Amino acid sequence: MLALEGIRVLDLSRLAPGPYCSMLLADLGADVLLVEQPLDGRGSAMARMLERDVSERAMAFDALSRNKRSIALNLKNEDARRVFYKLAERADVVLEGFRPGVVKRLGVDYDTLSRINPRIVYCSLSGYGQSGPYAGLVGHDINYISIGGALGMIGWPGTPPAIPMNIIADFAGGGLYSAFAILAAVIARERTGRGQYVDMAMTDGVLSLLALVASQYFASGIAPRPGQSFLNGAVPFYCVYETSDGQWLSIGCLEPGFWEALCRALGREDFIPYQMNADKHPEMFDYFRQEFKTRTRDEWFEYLRQFDICVGPVYSLEEVFNDPQVRAREMLVELEHPTVGKVQQVGVGAKLSETPGSVRSLAPRRGQHTEEVLLDLGYSRQQIDELRAQGAVG
Repeated sequence: MLALEGIRVLDLSRLAPGPYCSMLLADLGADVLLVEQPLDGRGSAMARMLERDVSERAMAFDALSRNKRSIALNLKNEDARRVFYKLAERADVVLEGFRPGVVKRLGVDYDTLSRINPRIVYCSLSGYGQSGPYAGLVGHDINYISIGGALGMIGWPGTPPAIPMNIIADFAGGGLYSAFAILAAVIARERTGRGQYVDMAMTDGVLSLLALVASQYFASGIAPRPGQSFLNGAVPFYCVYETSDGQWLSIGCLEPGFWEALCRALGREDFIPYQMNADKHPEMFDYFRQEFKTRTRDEWFEYLRQFDICVGPVYSLEEVFNDPQVRAREMLVELEHPTVGKVQQVGVGAKLSETPGSVRSLAPRRGQHTEEVLLDLGYSRQQIDELRAQGAVG
């Protein structure tokens, strides 16, 4: 049994945050049905670029669409909308990631669907949410972490902000937070008998991730600056150091016991009493930077880890999946594709003892399950052919 078995999700989202959200639900057993626009030649190049690459190899490696089915519906078509309404009658969750107002124009907004199915949990995931002066403003991860305050804290003094990959807003503040909110609403429905509307803004998610940092700012009045704060590079015991092979090592010895172990391992017991003495930090930095250049990254990691020291090699992505810890935790999985062959993907992060998630199927072709879904809804093959002929389904 899977944890979310029996939960039906209609996924209207396109770009990364929404598909990542529904991937998390699908990995744990939810029946996620991608509701995609049929490709009819008009605008298909843009659809391929912004949504899912339609090459077979790209689809096989598309982790965000794994464990899902796909139906192609042209929601601008009245008959296609009727199909969607039938799906909504049976669904538990609807997820969409359009700009505010789009789903209302398409006739698949929460007010419409909640009249069809009062138990529906409807999640709208957008950059700034459905209200406020920025609701209609376009954006991407870099903009959301700018306004949310995260980007301004990342980097080093005197340099431009260091732009992270689109992890913070798109995947953490957006997709992951939405999956959490959706499941909270599903649990609430079991008590109230009614679904509800979930208004998720990626900028809100970023700010929520900064809850502790913001609390410290509210209390002290001091805002963290790039490379000048306790947890972003200002102290020698929580920083990164270059090694002899040009690689980098991360040190995170915040607690006094870990700091003491680090100082002893590096032959500088005299530093132990001065961990929090900012006047000594320049001397510590100088020594550590010179000392760490005497061995390779991996030599330092193997040496320091034996002394109960918070240390880690700074990996490139090519290296991550060869790490024995990553392998032991099954964070690399391999599936067989009928034509592409062996396909590797990131494993399931949540480890549930009784109802573990799994990667059961690779990404579907656009509209791969259209006929299967329509037959299940009671449509005849003749009716399906007629819907195809008028461009309602693909």
